[in-house]
Amino acid sequence: DRQADGIGVAERLPDGAPLHVVADDEALPAELLAEDAGDGRLRERGRVLRVQGGVEDVRGEDRIGQAVNQARRAGKAVLVMLVSIDRFGEISDVLGEAASAQLMQDITTRLRMCARTSDAVARLDGDRFAFVMQLASADDSVLLPEKIMAAFDRTFELGTGRDVAVSCSLGASIFPDDAAAADALIKNASIALHHAESSGANRYQFFSNEMNARARHRLEIESGIRRALANGELRVYYQPKINVSTRQVAGLEALVRWQDPDRGLVSPLDFIPIAEESGLIEQIGHWVLEETCAQARRWQAAGLPPVRASVNVSARQFRNCNFVPLVESVLARTGLEPEWLELEITESMLMGDIGAIVNRMQDLRRTGVSLSIDDFGTGYSSLSYLSRFPITTLKIDRAFIADVQDNPQHEEIARAIIGMSHGLNLEVVAEGAEVKEQVDFLHTHGCHLIQGYYYSRPLPAEDFASLLRNGLVERSPAAK
Repeated sequence: DRQADGIGVAERLPDGAPLHVVADDEALPAELLAEDAGDGRLRERGRVLRVQGGVEDVRGEDRIGQAVNQARRAGKAVLVMLVSIDRFGEISDVLGEAASAQLMQDITTRLRMCARTSDAVARLDGDRFAFVMQLASADDSVLLPEKIMAAFDRTFELGTGRDVAVSCSLGASIFPDDAAAADALIKNASIALHHAESSGANRYQFFSNEMNARARHRLEIESGIRRALANGELRVYYQPKINVSTRQVAGLEALVRWQDPDRGLVSPLDFIPIAEESGLIEQIGHWVLEETCAQARRWQAAGLPPVRASVNVSARQFRNCNFVPLVESVLARTGLEPEWLELEITESMLMGDIGAIVNRMQDLRRTGVSLSIDDFGTGYSSLSYLSRFPITTLKIDRAFIADVQDNPQHEEIARAIIGMSHGLNLEVVAEGAEVKEQVDFLHTHGCHLIQGYYYSRPLPAEDFASLLRNGLVERSPAAK
């Protein structure tokens, strides 16, 4: 056994010999140097598993390769499984350093108890682990993940009067079904883990060829986004918000589109989730904010009536400590007055440290911009907190508008949100209105700002400018 980050991790090879886990840049301990004789024989025999960084950096291919060779000779299977502790960073922030270290030690102990003495178990980095085990057949592969998931059904007692509920996500690949080489098994297990995490976490997932195809597609899209940012392939389209009473444009929402030279106009549903996962959403969000503010100022300079422009803010942007100064610098650079900018945040972003969220909102409001909660009614924010948020606008989610004329429950929810908005002195906007019955219902119950295909699809800048020049807006010819 060796100590990794102060936590004992037991690893043994199928022949009972210990598997030594060391950091990639760590020298072999003295007791192993003699056995290694300086010529790497320990590593050649799979006795040393070097670990660095994340899953993709695991240097245990020789260990897995040895297990594969043994399994091939014996006609058996090998399971390579990666385990990730869900939301451990957030849990650690809440618990503090000492308690989170104790929790990780307890997690490690519980994971070790799930393994057999012949299995290899390694802690990879802060919240990830790897298992390598030989199986009599691939049909036995479900036993370990089921055992681990069951182990996490019990809370962890920290000895401070606190019980902490923790879940984990697992990704697995199997020799010979999924791959024959160690590096491919690791890659496939990593793909499966990513699928488990992106599917809601707290689950296990075995690799499949379909997953591999999706992973390749994801990499292609991510690479394409990077190229799009570098080559200016992104576009901003503008969807008007119409005042039903006056039939005039009262605002707009800026929506990013990707004009790919090969695929044409790419739907944001295809690339925004990948941009969020990869972190590229911050670059995209910054570009959209800058472009929208500059375009709004150009329209004003051309003598068109000013309207407030709404820009979506991602969770990554909102949590970035430099976001408020960035907004201020964009406004200063483009010359747009802050009263003509509204930042939209989704309701799901309001979960977490309410005090910190309120402080960030107040900092943004002090710049003079407006704040809107998008997709309201779909998240889990407490209504008791709503009055604390310094927001100016609520947007009713399109899910409640789509069948408001036929669904009594959605009708009541929409009516309640409108009434609550009025009571809190907030502007209320309904998005997704496509038919006259929806618009009539909303107008009758006091929601006078409508955004949806009934009036207009998102438009390129030149077409939106024509809309501003025309003044009054009739319903879209495509509307029902």
